[in-house]
Formats: sequence, C-alpha cells, structure tokens
Amino acid sequence: MRTHSRRALRIALTLSTTAAIAGTALAAPSCGTDPVVLNSYFETGFPLPSRLAEEFTKQFPNVTFDIREDQFANMMENSPRILSEDNAPDLVRLPSLTDLVANDLLLNLDSYFTEFGWDKFPAGQLVQLRVEEGGRPRGTGSLYAMGLNYSMTGVFYNKELAAQLGMTEPPKTLAELDALLAKAKEAGIQPIMQWNKGTAGLAFPLQNLMGAYGAPEPINDWIFQKDGATINTPENLEAAEHLDGWIKAGYFPSDANAIEYFQMMSRFIGGEGLFMFNGDWESGNLDTIAADKFGFFIMPSEEDGGRHATMSAPLTFGISAKAANADCAAFFLDWVATNEEARKINVAVGGSNPGGPTDLAMPAVTPGSVTEASLAAGQTLAEDNGAMDFIANATGAIFAAGWTPELQKMVGGQQTAAGLLEAVQEEYETQLSR
Repeated sequence: MRTHSRRALRIALTLSTTAAIAGTALAAPSCGTDPVVLNSYFETGFPLPSRLAEEFTKQFPNVTFDIREDQFANMMENSPRILSEDNAPDLVRLPSLTDLVANDLLLNLDSYFTEFGWDKFPAGQLVQLRVEEGGRPRGTGSLYAMGLNYSMTGVFYNKELAAQLGMTEPPKTLAELDALLAKAKEAGIQPIMQWNKGTAGLAFPLQNLMGAYGAPEPINDWIFQKDGATINTPENLEAAEHLDGWIKAGYFPSDANAIEYFQMMSRFIGGEGLFMFNGDWESGNLDTIAADKFGFFIMPSEEDGGRHATMSAPLTFGISAKAANADCAAFFLDWVATNEEARKINVAVGGSNPGGPTDLAMPAVTPGSVTEASLAAGQTLAEDNGAMDFIANATGAIFAAGWTPELQKMVGGQQTAAGLLEAVQEEYETQLSR
C-alpha cells in the first residue's frame, strides 16, 4: 500500500492536486499552483542546474527561478553568510556540509525522506549527505542535502594523441599509466593538462593516486571527521610522493599555478594534453563539442585486478533553514531524480549517473561516446565499492586554507610530499578545534 500510495502521490503532484487513497486524502510537499520564485545559488560554468530549472518551469509554469551564480571558491567562503541572510536561497549548491549544519544554516530533510519515499534510493547515494547533530561526523545522522546527480572523477584522454603513442586501451595499472606519461613527454606531447590556480586542480590526481595506493575507507573517515582520522598515512604519503614525481618529471604544465579550470578545459579541447584528471560532469560537454575526440577511464589500481577507488560524490544541493519555499525546493530535488526528462538531461548535460530509485531505467547514451565510457567506469567503481568524497570537502575551509596553497607550493618546488600532508593535517585539526 505504501508503494502504491507514493505512485499516486506523484501523479497528484504532477497535477498539483491532492491524491485520495483508500478513502484518505493524502498530500505531499509540492509547488502548488500559485506563482513561486525559487531563489537559487548555483555554481558558475556548470549548465546542468540551469537546464534542469528550465525544464522544471516548462513542466510547472507557475515556478520560476531567480538564479545567482558564483565561482566554487567564492561559494565555499560565502555560503555561511548567504545562508544566514533573511533572503537566503531556497536552493543552494553546497561545497561542504559540516560547518553549515553545525551553525543551523541548512534545513533538515528527514521529513522529506519519508514523504517522497527516498528510502527507495540506494543508501550509498545518500551517505555523504548525512550529518550528525552538531555538524560531525558525516556519513551518519540526518539528511541535509540531495544530489542533482552522482559524479565521479577519472582520466579523460585525447584519442588522437593516445593513438600516436600506441595506446590501444586504457592502462590497467599505475605502472602502465606512468609508462604512457613518460612516452608522451619523450614525444613532445604534454602528458597531463591540469589547472592549479584559484582552487588546486592537482587535488584531483592526488586523490586518484591515494585511491590507487590505499583503501578509500580511511580517507572517507577523514573527510567525514571521524575521531582520530588523519590524512597523513603511509599510503597517502606514497600517493603524494608519486604526484611530486610527476611534477618533477614535467608531466604537468610548467604554468599550472597560473591555469584556471576553464583555461584547462579550453587547452585540453584544443589538443593540448594527452590526459586530464577531471569529473564526468564534462562528459556531455565533450560529446557535444568534440564528438569522438576524447575518451575516459577510471584511475587504474596499483596492481592489475586491484580494487578501484576514486572521488565520487553527489552534485550536492541543500535548502536554507530560512528558505521561503522549502517544500517546492524539496519537490524539485525529488523531481530531478525521478522525472524521465530530468534524468535524460542529467545524463546528456551532466554526463553522470542521475541516481534515484534503482528500478528507474538509465537514459540511453550514444555508443562510443565519452558519456558511455564514464557511466561504465562508474559501474566499475560501484562494483568495487570504491567511492570517496572529495578531500576538499572535509571542512568548509580546508580547500582554500590547506590543499590549495600547499599543492601550489609543491608545483613551485617549495613543498615536499611529507610536508604537504603534515600541513594539511595541521590545518584540519586547527579548523576542527574552533
């Protein structure tokens, strides 16, 4: 009866009416029929949220979006202030959860979990979005956010350059990847195109290397602020030393510290770089503007047949505790995961798994596309249970005050692998003690 009731409720929500089941009138949160303007705070340069907003307004014409966009680094710094304002956003892209929950700035979504039937979502999709009372640890407790999709990071590659080097299939081990990097350098091909200005893009290959050398669970413990967790482990030291070796070998652009994210994308699309460490959110973009030019693979393990582990996280959105239209915002988050058109947009534009209940079909993709490859890589990651949250999300300021300056120093030859992890761990402990 419960499943039948939810299906009827969804029909009722679509019609903006109230469903009657078994003689009892039941209602779930919706956007109603009166005009609604959703105050929204989105990340600059990522079209998916805006495309979903357009489709939502098409299906629900009484709802429009007042969208403000900002750079990710600014969002990390400004989110607490913006969420505390009287005109706080109904929908907000969340760079981190713990501090916002600790300061009562986010709406607890537990009631929506029941009302919308989010218990049908795989628990693993939502674990990164749960926080205990007081802001820590993450991974358990109440639900404070939802994902517009569930992305992962890996390695994009230029098919033409790969063919020139004799790469006929993605590398299966870290040693094979190293060999390709050395071969590219010797052939005068830029081995890796990566940004490192503003926010440290080298955190992407670093975390991929962490996943190659060690298990993801201790890294998640650190990100989730579990007691006694540390990023300064022997396995992570090996990963940081490996990254430093890549830097010293000239595998990254010499001007990496001056390259911003969108400059990296432009240069990679223009043919500069064999590999690029980035997220599958770019898959749809690459399929659209450069069909058949690029491929994607999951970061190889240290040994052939080893467990794959990489950064994989929801495109996290929450609702302000002061939101004027919380029910409508929650309905939008549910619609994103369950509506057929929304799921198609999520795959085509976002290039990532749309999430949602396991019985919903995955939208079709073009055979041989980057999106097909990235979705397949996501399946491999799921089979190995190797998903990690992003190391930049451990605290609200660890990316700006820890990873970014220390990785920029490493590129500049002013920081060692050991020093990097020591400095970040010290900053992490300082932030948790406040």
